[in-house]
Amino acid sequence: MMHGKTIAFLVAPEGVEEVELTEPWKAVKQAGGTPKLICTDAGQVQAFNHLDKADRFAVDATVDEVSVEDFAGLVLPGGVANPDFLRTVPQAVRFARGFFDAGKPVAAICHAPWTLIEADVVRDRVVTSWPSLQTDLRNAGAEWVDREVVICTAGPNMLVTSRMPDDLKAFDQAAIDAFSA
Repeated sequence: MMHGKTIAFLVAPEGVEEVELTEPWKAVKQAGGTPKLICTDAGQVQAFNHLDKADRFAVDATVDEVSVEDFAGLVLPGGVANPDFLRTVPQAVRFARGFFDAGKPVAAICHAPWTLIEADVVRDRVVTSWPSLQTDLRNAGAEWVDREVVICTAGPNMLVTSRMPDDLKAFDQAAIDAFSA
């Protein structure tokens, strides 16, 4: 389904929710795609299981070394600290926004829509997220709904969002479908 397609996974140096990185990563690989770990810093990423340190993952490239044209789509994993850090890094925000400008699919789970709020790309979109982000998303012009997965095509690209790790099966399938289109 995804042969020849490379998908960017944009994360901060620490704070990404491990399962929200590893499960979509596996889904991309199983669908024949090539996932690439993109970070603001070179080296390794420290993942977390909620508030506890988990595994470390090698960064494939920094956000300064790649461009949107290198990828068929973008995954934004969650974790509270991960998107909170990313939204403070202009290069990361520009990179995420670039997928919308290019009409390429984006999949964001849990707290990841914070980065999309900063990129100013959720206005007039239907989205879901971890429940505590609903006011932030509404204030940014999005319509927030409480559903396992939301696929929104009411913008320049396909946007897939989910609420939490419990939604990963539906999120992974919707993301693979979006990237395969």
